[in-house]
Amino acid sequence: MRRLTQSIMGLGPQKPAASFGMKQHQISEEDEGDEENLEGCEQPRYIPIRRHSRFYTSMRARKQRRDRGSREAMEAETPNSGQQGGGDPRNRLIAANSSSPYREYLHNEDSSNPPADTPSSPECTSTGTEALPAVYPAPADSWKTLMGHVEFLYQEYRDKSTQHEIEARRLQDNYVQTPQTPDSPKTPEEGSSPPTEHQRSNSSFFRLQNTSSCFNLWQDLPEIKNSGVLTVLQPQEIKLQEAMFELVTSEASYYKSLSLLVSHFMESERLKATIHPSEMHFIFSNVLEVLSTSERFLLDLEQRFEENLVISDVCDIVFKHAENHFSVYVTYVCNQTYQERAYRKLLQERTEFREAVAHLETNPICRGLPFSSFLILPFQRITRIKLLVQNILTKVEEGSERETSALQAHRELEKLVRACNDGVRKMSRTEQLISIEKTLEFKIKSVPIISHSRWLLKQGELQQMSGPRTSRTLRTKKLFRSVYLFLFNDLLLLSKRLPGDRYQVFDVAARGLLRVEELEDQGQSLANVFILKLLENAHEREFTYMLKASSQSEMKRWMTSLVPNRRTKFVSITARVFDCPQVQCVHPYVAQEPDELSLDLADLLNVLDKTDDGWVFGERLHDQERGWFPSTVTEEILNKDIRTQNLKECFRVHKSDEGSQNKDRRKMGSRTRQ
Repeated sequence: MRRLTQSIMGLGPQKPAASFGMKQHQISEEDEGDEENLEGCEQPRYIPIRRHSRFYTSMRARKQRRDRGSREAMEAETPNSGQQGGGDPRNRLIAANSSSPYREYLHNEDSSNPPADTPSSPECTSTGTEALPAVYPAPADSWKTLMGHVEFLYQEYRDKSTQHEIEARRLQDNYVQTPQTPDSPKTPEEGSSPPTEHQRSNSSFFRLQNTSSCFNLWQDLPEIKNSGVLTVLQPQEIKLQEAMFELVTSEASYYKSLSLLVSHFMESERLKATIHPSEMHFIFSNVLEVLSTSERFLLDLEQRFEENLVISDVCDIVFKHAENHFSVYVTYVCNQTYQERAYRKLLQERTEFREAVAHLETNPICRGLPFSSFLILPFQRITRIKLLVQNILTKVEEGSERETSALQAHRELEKLVRACNDGVRKMSRTEQLISIEKTLEFKIKSVPIISHSRWLLKQGELQQMSGPRTSRTLRTKKLFRSVYLFLFNDLLLLSKRLPGDRYQVFDVAARGLLRVEELEDQGQSLANVFILKLLENAHEREFTYMLKASSQSEMKRWMTSLVPNRRTKFVSITARVFDCPQVQCVHPYVAQEPDELSLDLADLLNVLDKTDDGWVFGERLHDQERGWFPSTVTEEILNKDIRTQNLKECFRVHKSDEGSQNKDRRKMGSRTRQ
């Protein structure tokens, strides 16, 4: 692993090193001209040749020309080389591949009847020596070369890949269907989808393009180009290879950034001299375990890559590590609340710590990235792996083994991400409840606030209309009075604000006993007014409040939080129609209130509601989280075909999860009835 670490980090002497696994042994045997290993390979998996294709009819003439060319090449090479395949290992690989299994097949093809077990497939696009065996072993040190060219840090990779994803959707969305007359031809810009070549070169499948690296994509690797595999793989399989390759290279980039966090920041003597060991634990938590987990994961991915340049699968490796090793991410993420608090406190109160961090950040190895961007790497990575597996899942063949392994990996990653989110929320919610309870005074019978099953949904000030509903007049001086609401997931508190940030609670109701109704606009003084009905209040009787919000968006947000739409509260996303307004996030957004939704770049969301003053209530497709966000951070997806495709991919990813969730609901319902 030291070789791998040095190659990724760009450290140490760049001398040749042996690859992991058995590939070094295979290459050395090829150097000696031993063809027995290759003759024992299994039949081509990705290169089936159609039995009655033009390939067969022209093979004899090609064989004669090829044999004549081979003899001339051998005669020309004999004075310069003492053994077969000297020089570039990639040339040795091609020479070996063109010698044994393919040559053995040519001896058999002279018979008029081809072998009965020859697989049947669409016409092969390769000719002559381009037909390679199913296994393309990686040349010696290919992995080291690949890792050495992963020059970007994970933060840079993440920003670049999401920007490419956004641009790819914009490109596809430019082909919006427009009304056409029978006489008006359809121009390429107005078609329902871009041309195939344009789509292939600009689609979101090719997101990992980095100008600082000569290895942009899987198909750009010299080994892939020289092997000829691109001429025989179907376009969908190439897209799948790119998706799996992105998971591999992104993990290498992540490992590089994580190693930098440990070697440059955590092990800095100047930084360690400014903080106590307990503070060091709060800041870095179990990052060494996370680094070891990433190293183990990367080694398994390396071995799979060296087995075959055409990657068979990576989701089985993801599932194994998610099930057995990725729990260290939950520990790290759950410590995030204490980590942020300790970091802010040290920056504010300890000058030497602040100066040490600033000095370390100026080092060119950090590429201008702040220390805090390295601390949040594990949380970003566990979420990103889930999205990469989702991307793979949408490209594998339905009903295949690779789909099964992708579904298993996705379910396991869903559990981990949910555990991470729940861990962070649980700690912050408990602290929030403790803080709120200290500010409350009860004019009625007191209600215990702190509970493990309770959390704050929304809080804020509204205007309550004073007097009975029939006494509305134009005298607006005392028409409204301020009322402060605390809405929890199971409880509503109505209070009056007191000096010193204290609140006097005068009414309370269970959230399940609330009803809301929007009041029709009856003039400027009654704009944005809605009716809140408590079916049973603190005095065990029904009571109605008329509340006025400062804007339409605030009114809708309160109404949505107080009483969620019961028709869609438990409806699965897969039960909805195939066309729904959609937006994608083009600027990251951090939630400011509990009912808002934090967004990352390239997030896709269904639009469930929106207001005239620029707020949207949406549901994120990849995790079905809901919340409000400003419309200025998103762009609408106008192409109906693209929206339908996004929903279909989402349905496929979450189809297996819906069955388990419905089963859990049925079990819960049966327990309730009992």
